[in-house]
Formats: sequence, structure tokens, C-alpha cells
Amino acid sequence: MCTSLTTCEWKKVFYEKMEVAKPADSWELIIDPNLKPNELAPGWKQYLEQHASGRFHCSWCWHTWQSAHVVILFHMYLDRAQRAGSVRMRVFKQLCHECGTARLDESSMLEENIEGLVDNLITSLREQCYDEDGGQYRIHVAGRPDAGPHRPEFCEACQEGIAHWKPSEKLLEDEASTYAISGASRPSAQDAAGYSFLSLRWCLVWASVCLLLVYLQLSFRGSALL
Repeated sequence: MCTSLTTCEWKKVFYEKMEVAKPADSWELIIDPNLKPNELAPGWKQYLEQHASGRFHCSWCWHTWQSAHVVILFHMYLDRAQRAGSVRMRVFKQLCHECGTARLDESSMLEENIEGLVDNLITSLREQCYDEDGGQYRIHVAGRPDAGPHRPEFCEACQEGIAHWKPSEKLLEDEASTYAISGASRPSAQDAAGYSFLSLRWCLVWASVCLLLVYLQLSFRGSALL
């Protein structure tokens, strides 16, 4: 049973993608607000998504804010004999920093964000539960709108000891590579100045040619009248 639109969307996307990834196995997704990091029953595996993007809405003062540091905890278990698996999931909440209420608020996410996060979950699930090469993880921090620096005092995950707001080394390397590629694709100031100079020179040449043609035409007409 879905408790919110976001929960329903999570389950919909998860079941659709698992049907494609592992059609022979039966998987279930359970929302568990009491899930604790690194507290695993025998046979269970953990995956922690540290930089999801979500929007929060304060139920007290109606303030909304965007965060690129939403933490999502997954615990996964596969019963190979029964060909059945279970994923327990917890999306950590945040406090509103406008009204200062102690009420923790849940995040809502776009479907495209959920799809990328489920892809990461399935990648981890294939690696840890099936001993397969799951593929490449998708990074969600870069390019995500954010309201400003992360404030750990208002973050439920931070209060439980999950230090997650600092980008990983891999993320920094990817961002540096992206910046280098985009920088290489843009002309330098010197090149741009050269292009402008050449354009101006060609304009002057064409203007001189046009004036010469007009002069020759007028000269021809004058000589014809004489």
C-alpha cells in the first residue's frame, strides 16, 4: 500500500525495472522509516545513496526548499532458493530552517530522478546479491539546483552520523573532466579576438569592392553621356 505519491512512484519504477533486469525473480520494495545504517541482519546487503535531489515542503509554515543532498538507505536480501528478494528503503528527512519547528519533513522527487536512483539501486543489487558487474553508477550532484550549502543541523541523516554532504573524489574528478571538456570546446579570448579582427577586415574588403564597383559604374555612365 502506498502512503504517498512519491512512494507509489518509487514502487512503480522499481517493479518495472526489476521485471526487465531480473524477470525470473520476484522482488518487493518496502518503505521502512526505522531502517538504520550498518545494522544488517545475516545475509542482507546495504546500499547508501548520498546525493539524491529532492524538494521539501514544510507542513507547518509551507516553506519549500530544494536539496541535492537527500540521503536514501537501502537494505537488500535475495533468497536464491526461492528466487525472491526484498529491498527495505528509508529516505532521510530534513528540518525546515525557516520556522525552526522540530517536525521532520519528507522529500518529493521527480520521476526522472527516481528512475536514475532506481538504476543505481539495481546496479548495487546486481553486484552484491547476484555477484554480477552491475555497470556504472549515475552521479546526481553535478548540475542539480540547490538552495545553498548543506546545513547538517537540519538533516536527519547527519544527525544519525552519516557524513554525506562532501562530494566524493570520483565526483570531483568527473566534474573536473566535464569542466575541462566544456572549456576546451569554447574558444579562448585570444582566438575570439582573432575571429573578430578577421571579420572586421573582410567587411572592409567587401566595402571597398562595393565602392569600387559603384565608382566604375558611375564613370562608365559619365563617359557614355559624353
